Amino acid sequence: MKILAIDDQPIILKSISHKLAKSDFEVITAESGSEGVSKFIQHTPDLVILDLNMPDMDGFEVIDKLRIEVGTQVPIIIMSGVDDEAKIVEAFSMGVDDYIQKPVGINEVVVRVKRLLKIPMKPVKGTDIAPKSTIHKNVTAVIIPCYNEELRLKSADFTEFAQSNHGYKLCFVNDGSKDNTLEVLKGLQKGHEDYITVYDCPKNGGKAEAVRQGINFMLKDTEVDYVGFLDADLSTNFADFEDLVSTISQSDYQIVSGSRMARMGANIAKESSRQIISVTINKIIQRILGMPFNDTQCGAKIFTRDAAEYAFEKKFLTSWIFDVEIFLRMREKYGKENVQKYLCEQPLKRWVHEDGSKLSMKDSIKIVFQLGQIALNYR
Repeated sequence: MKILAIDDQPIILKSISHKLAKSDFEVITAESGSEGVSKFIQHTPDLVILDLNMPDMDGFEVIDKLRIEVGTQVPIIIMSGVDDEAKIVEAFSMGVDDYIQKPVGINEVVVRVKRLLKIPMKPVKGTDIAPKSTIHKNVTAVIIPCYNEELRLKSADFTEFAQSNHGYKLCFVNDGSKDNTLEVLKGLQKGHEDYITVYDCPKNGGKAEAVRQGINFMLKDTEVDYVGFLDADLSTNFADFEDLVSTISQSDYQIVSGSRMARMGANIAKESSRQIISVTINKIIQRILGMPFNDTQCGAKIFTRDAAEYAFEKKFLTSWIFDVEIFLRMREKYGKENVQKYLCEQPLKRWVHEDGSKLSMKDSIKIVFQLGQIALNYR
């Protein structure tokens, strides 16, 4: 049986196609509404999976053409991130047969397809269901800067996340590593090129420049909705990072930044010496920013395309405290009176200091002087 999948995000189409093909369906894909209508007429599929938000012809226009102009009663499943009840009711009133809201488990999509096509299904127990694999409503690029991470990189964790979360693209930036980090990254990418990218900086430029280069590279991908960065040691894990993405996608925030605030119910583990220095530096940063941020330096942040394009266009003054410059650039962009409406500091549930940090205690002392340089430059 033939399935037509219409979605403007190629990474979503590939994941749907792969899963349905494994269930013996022939899958035809279209990356726009107009292309979808043409392919429907050409291939006469048995079922259509359709996104609502598409640039040239939205899902409602496609439904109208298929149901009214073409006159087909072929089952249509809407699979969309739109959660507006009025839109959902409108879709059903126009004749769709099912509505699936992203994010959604891809196994659930297959079951719903089979149900509409009246394909017999054997009863399965929870333990027999295939491993969870989620289709997300947005495409998010995650930059992971790497310098001499050959022994610390948790390759299996990254691969497992990317394989089971369709809508995420991981970009590892090799920052002129002197060990075999680049070879490790290329091995990690092999066979996963659709959602894992390796960007090589031959010379070590520091974390700030590595992140900047990676973000600007991934912004060339028009499919990407949000872009962020995460430390290679996963001191902030993917569960917390997904929470940051969820917050920015459901709000008007332009940046959502993780915060390693110690509190009840959270596992926040820091070295005591670092914690003392951190408190001192944070007080200085708050004075410079004129904003009550508790933790600008957390290595987990997510940005809208617009904010990222502005924040990462120019090189940063420093390598390690570029986060402060990001917020100062946002203050330039939105104005001192409005900027706090667009920035969100979200407490993490977990953060654990990993051995092998590249930031020494000596570097921490230098930060105080670098903050003075930043304050003068953005005054």
